[in-house]
Amino acid sequence: MNEQQLTRIAEGQGFIAALDQSGGSTPKALLQYGVTEDRYSGDEEMYAMVHAMRTRIIKSPSFNAELILGAILFENTMDREIDGRYTADYLWEEKGIVPFLKVDKGLAEPEDGVQLMKPIPGLDELLQRANERHIFGTKMRSVIKQANPEAIRRVVEQQFEIGKQIIAAGLVPIIEPEVDIHSADKAESEALLKTELARQLAALAPQDKVMLKLSIPTTDDFYRELMDDPHVVRIVALSGGYERDEANVMLARNRGLIASFSRALAEGLTDQQTDEQFDALLARSIQSIYEASIT
Repeated sequence: MNEQQLTRIAEGQGFIAALDQSGGSTPKALLQYGVTEDRYSGDEEMYAMVHAMRTRIIKSPSFNAELILGAILFENTMDREIDGRYTADYLWEEKGIVPFLKVDKGLAEPEDGVQLMKPIPGLDELLQRANERHIFGTKMRSVIKQANPEAIRRVVEQQFEIGKQIIAAGLVPIIEPEVDIHSADKAESEALLKTELARQLAALAPQDKVMLKLSIPTTDDFYRELMDDPHVVRIVALSGGYERDEANVMLARNRGLIASFSRALAEGLTDQQTDEQFDALLARSIQSIYEASIT
């Protein structure tokens, strides 16, 4: 674990940019960027297109360490280069931004009101490669749609079971049990989730470090006490489908909670924009998310 990066994530002001759309969501991300499916053929061309999009974001002058603490990458992005350096090295060495890696393989089918993670075959080898690529931490996502106590317990247990494997590899896992913002019993799900998170945190070894990525809570400052747990490096929030402006307003009401936005970060950016237009819009987006994250 890089101690300089750990201090930056734990104590720095700013937010984490999520640039980790993967296989199934990549065409949608490209379409939002103005790249239609007739402009590429096959996965290789698609991933080259999305890497060009991410490279444009990362190389933008507005994408800088004054406002952004870290960036979450998809595996394919980790293995590609920006200006002759692997993406993680470019982020840290050129930008001062801490690199993370999405490691999950997507969601299982809904069952009992939740979606667990699919199995992650070859995780040990992926973590070894992440270390070789100078990745600091990882991210993996589950989804909670209903306030089912036993199912929520399974979600959190699965997250921490894999999280311990990630910790053993010397990386910091971002535990992400997302509560669906459209859930009819979102607040009840959050209460159950907080109880299970506290239980799993209490069972960690003293030196173990994790991050939490959670939906912006229904009750302001709901996760405040979890921020004080010595195992928790930082709690970050996903936008969860809220429009950026609404997500920012909600985020700002939660002291100490910082953003880890994906779609809300790239909202409005298109391939057709000039660099000046692109950079200006990205700068406004980053500034607004930053300001909501430092409350």
